[in-house]
Amino acid sequence: MFLETLLRNTLTDLLDPSVLDLENESHGHNVPENSETHFRLVIVSQMFDGLSRVRRHQLVYKAADEALKKGVHALAMQCFTESEWADDPQRLSSPPCRGGMKKDRR
Repeated sequence: MFLETLLRNTLTDLLDPSVLDLENESHGHNVPENSETHFRLVIVSQMFDGLSRVRRHQLVYKAADEALKKGVHALAMQCFTESEWADDPQRLSSPPCRGGMKKDRR
């Protein structure tokens, strides 16, 4: 759980979220058992106030830079402000993995 912990700690330290829901979805992908390559994130932070969705994602990617460099391959995210979160936003789920590059190409 090294990368998950690194990701959780850096996001917490740099974005001061009131909600941070980080899920390792690697088990649903074509990767070795116990991998830490695919994550889903729901994050609520006052730092997102007034920012576009793209700018919010840029902040998250900047905070997650070390984990991304160390092996996180995919980071699906939903970034909310406090007021958006209070309105009970819809959480999206990840689609099933289709096998990526290791898929049998017959």
